[in-house]
Amino acid sequence: MIDKIEELDFSREISKNELLEALKKEASKIHMHDIMLASAFIQEDAKYMQAGYREDFVETFIKAFINRFKDIREDKTRYEGYVDTKKLREFIKVLETQMEESKIKQELYFLRLAKIVSIYTTFILEASIHPVGTSFPGGFKLKFKNGEYLCPVKDKQLNTPGALCRFCVSKQDPDFHD
Repeated sequence: MIDKIEELDFSREISKNELLEALKKEASKIHMHDIMLASAFIQEDAKYMQAGYREDFVETFIKAFINRFKDIREDKTRYEGYVDTKKLREFIKVLETQMEESKIKQELYFLRLAKIVSIYTTFILEASIHPVGTSFPGGFKLKFKNGEYLCPVKDKQLNTPGALCRFCVSKQDPDFHD
């Protein structure tokens, strides 16, 4: 019985349903207190952002984060297909590195939840990691247009070591190229 995502056998194909079950198992160990600590980290981490942008970012991000976590626990959909195990393994490695480097307790709670939510969003739903409407500096927002997620900062984040942008299905918003 798989209790953690890292216990999956990456040497073979992993179905979306198998990954979902592992995510549900891991999500079942997260409690409301953990979610509150993760939310507090998001608020603290955003404290140096511009005021108007900060409130919008924190509200959008926390709301989407909690809703997505609830979606995982309640998801009864049978998904077709398999995940890209190489990409999933790399994705987990980035998150594990962030967890190892974290020195703040609240950040560890955030990263535990973010791992579950971002893997679900990226590999099961094949949706943007950031929710549609997420604000970025300069007042730019992530959009969904003509069946595509369009991110105003995707290209700028592709080489940032801890960023998950290289795994995200979002495309660079053509309105925001350098």
